[in-house]
Formats: sequence, structure tokens, C-alpha cells
Amino acid sequence: MDEFPQLIRAWRTRVRPADVGLAPGLNRRTPGLRREELALTAGVSVDYIVRLEQGRARNPSAQLLTSLARALRLNDEEREHLFRVAGVALPSAGHVPRHITPTAQRMVDRFRNLPVAVAMHTAIYEVVLWNPLWAALFGDPSSQTRLERNVAWRYFTDRAHPVTHTPEDEETYARDLVGHLRKAVSRYPDDPDLSQLITRLTRASPEFSRRWREGTVGELRTSRKTLHTALAGDIVVDCDTLTGGPGDQTIVIMTAAPGSEDEQKLDLLRVIGLQQLHTPPARRLPAGPPEKDHS
Repeated sequence: MDEFPQLIRAWRTRVRPADVGLAPGLNRRTPGLRREELALTAGVSVDYIVRLEQGRARNPSAQLLTSLARALRLNDEEREHLFRVAGVALPSAGHVPRHITPTAQRMVDRFRNLPVAVAMHTAIYEVVLWNPLWAALFGDPSSQTRLERNVAWRYFTDRAHPVTHTPEDEETYARDLVGHLRKAVSRYPDDPDLSQLITRLTRASPEFSRRWREGTVGELRTSRKTLHTALAGDIVVDCDTLTGGPGDQTIVIMTAAPGSEDEQKLDLLRVIGLQQLHTPPARRLPAGPPEKDHS
């Protein structure tokens, strides 16, 4: 583990605040990210980052290492090396990939200053990367649990979900969402989170359970949605799903007709989202299953 602290410090200093959606601030003495900025981005405590860099935190979990690799913008080779020096096995091919490549990160970052809501999802439709407008529309994913960040879970169990379709599109969307998960099960049979998600959805949602028993197989496609927002009212958007990314990850892009009132509303929420992002956060950090050594 001696190399591990050195790597974390070195990789932290090369990431700019703007790379992770943070304002640079004034009078910065530290190149790259401060420890508290890395902690915020990775979803752990500042004290835990300190102990990692001092070599006092032992046995980091695979989930923590995945969060660190994402926050530090590591490429595949660096991520693999991080796991190796930490003495942790990389997730097997039977597990859903959650690593975000720097290229995918840059792609999402380019939508930051446009009235476009964009997010990247894993193969089981868990949101792992998003721009400020997405957070303004659906709530900040960094303040949600992994289950709450799952699109299928929210769609089938959250009655306050702020999205509606036409009746015809509603049926198509629900069927394709279930079909997408079924394909994921065949690709990642060893992933415990996936099997647990299916079990919980089956118990919590009769609609999901019925479609799952029907053996639906499919893929999400382009659709039109109405987003219900508190600040801007209803917004009609076109939703495009781009598939085929690394690890079966998908990018979902929501846009409104150019020059329309809906596009103006999206731009208003984009500005609000950026303002909130640049305000010192008083929010809960990203939550998943509890880490053993975060305190």
C-alpha cells in the first residue's frame, strides 16, 4: 500500500476544479484539487482522503476505488493500477461496469453551458455522470442513494416522478426499460446489485413484475416526454438514448425544439443549476452501500 498514498496525491494535483464542475476560486496554493474537493467529488469524507494520503486507511473497497478513479479522471490503465496497488481485484466481466472514461467525461462536460440535459447511465440505468441541468430537473444525483439514482427504480416506484409520456409512449417506454434490464441480466449474471435490483423491483412494482414475467427484451429508444418542474412549469423535451459506449454505458440527451418556449425554460433551469453548483454545498455526499472505512 506504500505506493497507494503517493498515487492519490499525484493524481489529485493534476485534476483541475473545472474538470469536475467546481469553481476554481481565488488564492489557490494547491495545484489541482484540494482534499475537500476530491472528497466531495468521490463522495467520501475529507478525513478519509487525509488518511488515504497518509497511508493510514487500509483495505479500501472496490466501490470506493471506483469512486476515486472516477473523481480523479483515471484512464483504464491507471484504474487497473489503482486496484492492483490497493490489493483489490478488478470487477469481473460478469459485473456491471461503472467506470467512466475521461473521454466520456469530456463529452458530458461539453453540454455544461447549453440548454441540454445530459446524463450517463450504466447498463442497468443507474446515473453515474450528469451535467447541472440534469440535476436541476431531476434532483442532484450526488444527494441520492444508488437505488434512487436508478431510472427503473424511480420510474416504477416513485409516484412523484416528474416525467410523463403520452399513453402510447408510456407503454413503449415501460416495456423497453424492462427489456433493457433483461438484456443486462444476461450480460452480467454475476452482479449482485443487478439481481438485488430485479428482486426489489419485482416486489415493489406489480407493473414491473408483470412485464418481467412476460419475458420482454428490448432497448430504450428516442421518445418525447413532458418534464414537470416547480420553477419553470411543464417542459416538453425530446429524449435521445445513445448506446454502445464502453461497458454498455448509455448517454441520455434531452433537448427542446430550437427557439421554443420549452428551450427557454431549459436554459433558465440550466442557469439556476449552475448557480446552485457554485454555491458552497450543504448537501449529503453520494451514497451507496456503506463503506467500511470512511469515518
